Order: sequence, then structure tokens, then C-alpha cells
Amino acid sequence: MCWLALLLVRIIETTTGHIWHHLRDELDTLHVGTFTGPAGTYRQRTELTKPQRDILAKLDLTPPKKIVELTPAAA
Repeated sequence: MCWLALLLVRIIETTTGHIWHHLRDELDTLHVGTFTGPAGTYRQRTELTKPQRDILAKLDLTPPKKIVELTPAAA
């Protein structure tokens, strides 16, 4: 498992041109918040920064959806 994780880290580093610590720090600021109101509850991710969008684009990954989960209020 450790060897596989190291291989994945190296592939990500060579593809993006950045070291793992920089990438991890940048992506670590991506969060999901839970919000509740009269219409119900929803979970939403923070807005992607330009560096985060660049990292995902270089890795050919689709950005996560803005609204992760939506639960309407009970009638």
C-alpha cells in the first residue's frame, strides 16, 4: 500500500509540476459546509480557487459538484 501511495504521489507531482506538500496544502482548503433553512438542508463545497482549478485540470479531473447533497424540509 505504501509503495502504491508513493507511486500515486509521484505521478501527481510530475503531472502538475508541483511538490506534494504544495498540492496538499492547496487542496486542503477545499471544504464542505452544511446549511439548514426553512426550505431544507444542503451541503455545499467552497468555491474553487484558481490554483485548485489548475491542479484539477492538469490531472484531468472533473471538479466536485458545488451542491453535494440537498434534503428538502418535511412538510
